[in-house]
Amino acid sequence: MKNIKPLKKFGQNYLIDDNIIKKFVNELDPAPDDCIVEIGPGKGSITQELFNYVDKLIAVEIDNRVISELNEKYSNLNIFHTDVLKLDFQKIYQKCNSKFRIIGNIPFNITSPIVFKLIENRNLVSDSVLIIPLDIAKRFIAQKRTKEYGILTVLLNYFSNVNLCFKISPNVFKPRPKIEAAVVHIFFENEIDSEINNKMFISVVKAAFGNRRKTLKNSLSNSIFKKYNFSKIDLDLSRRAEELDIKDFISLTKFLQVNGK
Repeated sequence: MKNIKPLKKFGQNYLIDDNIIKKFVNELDPAPDDCIVEIGPGKGSITQELFNYVDKLIAVEIDNRVISELNEKYSNLNIFHTDVLKLDFQKIYQKCNSKFRIIGNIPFNITSPIVFKLIENRNLVSDSVLIIPLDIAKRFIAQKRTKEYGILTVLLNYFSNVNLCFKISPNVFKPRPKIEAAVVHIFFENEIDSEINNKMFISVVKAAFGNRRKTLKNSLSNSIFKKYNFSKIDLDLSRRAEELDIKDFISLTKFLQVNGK
């Protein structure tokens, strides 16, 4: 695959440093019987390292230029030739017959949609180790009242535990991206409040941050919750969304579940 060049339309930045590849895979720490799914294997540099740990591997790859050579090189690689955002994760779950683990040097330009898809499929995925832009990784672990604190922060920390593992220099990619990257490890092990409607919780968080610089009252009034009666809520709606912690969003969701339109 030496003549295959990364394509901008797929957001491809191949990882070319063997030491970083080993460190990346080591963060996942695959066991031989794990069901591992690699997003975007590309030319197979990370795939090769993964096969030092597991006998079988599933890959999701959109670039048809690499499919045949990956199949020829790795007989135990099962490839889903599709866009990961369009993939039905239930099909992978059925093939694994268990929760699966995800690893990937994912396209930077679709980081947030991929993470939202992982959250939606958290009952099928045990954990995920990803290479993403550093600025987005900082949002994953941000503290309230900071500019990085937002929808991704709240949802990820409600539905999962997140570690920012280490930074990665642009110099270890080809082509060299203009931004720094980082490895994050997301564990979908959190116990979710049984009284919470998860779809409602997601909608509440998105609505609260819908007009980030406005108060909660104004943001919610301009959202799908605009007809709800907030007169009896025990929460200061003059605050902004970035001032609320997860417990506040849980309280807001519970209120909305009980106090309908």
